[in-house]
Amino acid sequence: MLAAPAQATTIAALGDSLTAGLGLPPEQGFTAQLQDWLQAKGQDVTIANAGVSGDTSAGALARLDWTLAPDVKALILNIGANDMLRGQDPAQTRTNIDAILKGAAAHHIPVLLVGIRSSLNYGPEYKTQFDAIYPDLSRQYQTLFFPDYFGPFLAVNPDPAAMGQFLQDDHLHPNAKGVAVIVEAIGPQVLDLLKEIR
Repeated sequence: MLAAPAQATTIAALGDSLTAGLGLPPEQGFTAQLQDWLQAKGQDVTIANAGVSGDTSAGALARLDWTLAPDVKALILNIGANDMLRGQDPAQTRTNIDAILKGAAAHHIPVLLVGIRSSLNYGPEYKTQFDAIYPDLSRQYQTLFFPDYFGPFLAVNPDPAAMGQFLQDDHLHPNAKGVAVIVEAIGPQVLDLLKEIR
């Protein structure tokens, strides 16, 4: 009798258009490139794309139970960019992300929390409050933490003016080259996430 083939480990990526891959062919989006990167490292992994363009932290929270299907063993959470772009009260964003992390913990699902840095459009006080959400909650829930989704661009070239080469024409979403840079930087953290799956 032949043994049933082992199923790939499923990691859900919960987020907005940055996760969904807005403006890119499916094979060039974040989840597809990350899955390819992990498989090239010998990992039998499926990255489930739970990104919805335009979604806020409230929307992601509303979708959490649906996202954490029985086959999902870990969660990559990248949400909050639209909260910031709309100038939502950082306290509300914090409350929503806190609830998502609490829900994941209740399911015994390890999390990699991906931070977003606020622009200065709403002033320095807003930026300080918003930027603190991610490291604070990562410490509270003892998650893995990737501080800034767009941070790898500055690691390649610290001149902010050079970021354009990694962005689509809207200057908000990474192009395929930009996604590849992000995946190369975040990939090792996802390998650590796989080690946390019990």
